Amino acid sequence: MKAFALIPLIALLCACGGGGGSDDADVESSVNAGNDLQVIEKTDFSITAQGSPADGTFTWQQVSGPSLEGFPLEGAEQTLTAPDVKTDSEIVLRVSYQSSGTSAVSDDISISVSSNNQLPLVTVTQTSPETLPSVYKDTVTLSGLESSDPDENGQIDSYFWQLLSGPELNIASFNESTLSFSHPLLESNVNLSWQLTVIDDEGGEASTQYSMTLNKTNELVDANAGADQNIEEFEQVTLDATSSETVTDTYQCKWQQLTGNTETLSNSNQCTTTFFASDVDTETTLSFEVTVTDSKGRTDTDSLFVDVSPKALGLINDSGVGECYNNTQRINCESDDFPAQDAELGRDSFANRLDKVGKGNLAFDYTKLNEFADEVSDTSNSFSCIRDNVTGLVWEVKSAASGTVPNTSLRDGQNHYFWDVGNTTFTDTSSANSTCPDNTSCGVQSYINEVNDLDFCGGTNWRLPSYTELLGLIDYGKQGQSVLIDEAFFPNMPSESALSHLRYWTSQTAADGTSLSQAYIIDMSDGNDLAYPKENTAYVRLVRSR
Repeated sequence: MKAFALIPLIALLCACGGGGGSDDADVESSVNAGNDLQVIEKTDFSITAQGSPADGTFTWQQVSGPSLEGFPLEGAEQTLTAPDVKTDSEIVLRVSYQSSGTSAVSDDISISVSSNNQLPLVTVTQTSPETLPSVYKDTVTLSGLESSDPDENGQIDSYFWQLLSGPELNIASFNESTLSFSHPLLESNVNLSWQLTVIDDEGGEASTQYSMTLNKTNELVDANAGADQNIEEFEQVTLDATSSETVTDTYQCKWQQLTGNTETLSNSNQCTTTFFASDVDTETTLSFEVTVTDSKGRTDTDSLFVDVSPKALGLINDSGVGECYNNTQRINCESDDFPAQDAELGRDSFANRLDKVGKGNLAFDYTKLNEFADEVSDTSNSFSCIRDNVTGLVWEVKSAASGTVPNTSLRDGQNHYFWDVGNTTFTDTSSANSTCPDNTSCGVQSYINEVNDLDFCGGTNWRLPSYTELLGLIDYGKQGQSVLIDEAFFPNMPSESALSHLRYWTSQTAADGTSLSQAYIIDMSDGNDLAYPKENTAYVRLVRSR
């Protein structure tokens, strides 16, 4: 591209008494940056500009393209080095020219720079195991990290591994700089052939192959019983030997228990078997062994430990509810529409697997005691107290009906009392001879004192039960029946018609303001509780700790 400028020169001629005249002359200024060039990256090239009129000044600037060092430059002729480029690129340079007494003019030249990518150098090394040759179960690692890009500022962008020959291997990724696998179980030495292809940041691609040998394994069956387990009682345990390995296509498993409480395996001749951990009172360890046999009769064994902990069911009885329901009828438990029902949770849900000391519905566990606190047969009809084997409490069993109050025996189930425990007192008048056989008081405290004086069932620490203790006798699975307590263990209940209720005192005063004039009762006919005036009468079932 050429540029020109016109410069007017004015000469003035003057003469006396005569006419005048003038001459105009235009001086043309121009510059030529030269022809466009094609060069290869990192090579030297020269550019030469020409300007007119002579003796002017040349100044070079870079307009666009990959950066060249040293600009701006002064002088008509320049020697430059093409930059290192990743792809073919174009550089535009501009020369400006100014001679004495003229305006500056300029011209551009385009430099096409071709990329001259060198292909990467591919190298494969084995980096693990440290001690060679590798053996069964060693982690074998091949690395392509020593591969390089010979281009200045070049780098490797991607890796791709291929197994050209050899056994099937479990490999997480074929597209990383390293590749790892576990040395397999082999009946004979095996040669492996790999190919690694790398691609640099300019798209250059190169490959190399790498060969290695995996050695045979001395033992051709590797039994794997799985990891040790920690579970809670009643949980289902799965024993899984399917990670065992053999060189044959098929193998068989046989499980046996070595130590601990005897468990029943669902199928001891399968590689995967299950059992439900039995009831334990303390931390218990079970051990199991699996024998794996391949199709050629070769065997290997492996074992594992199962630590069983008591389930945190607490020292309280469950509700006694053993069935699940929807809004209208009984359903199978574990329903997604009606989840987490009482029959699915807590001690009752494991009742058929509990190792109970005595008897009782679902998880209730009662033992009958005579008047000396000695155990008697579960089928005995002669007993004075009940030991709750869940809570450890001993409960009073009422004596049979002996007449009409007040003409009844001391522990007759018909007797009823007002609440005067601790600092609570009432002036007892006529009620003494109408609700209990005591001639002076039908207060609970008097009854407690008389029973303790008897050393009843081997104890002198009889008391009213707490709210939670008494509630623990309620069996809500008996809903719809007249009494929600197991009468096989707690016989001689009074008739509900006598007082129109079956309310029993607890030891807990109700927080009803400053008077504290009420205590909680629990009705054995429906399981409901109530803050009940202490001057009213209710039934009593005493309890003591062993």
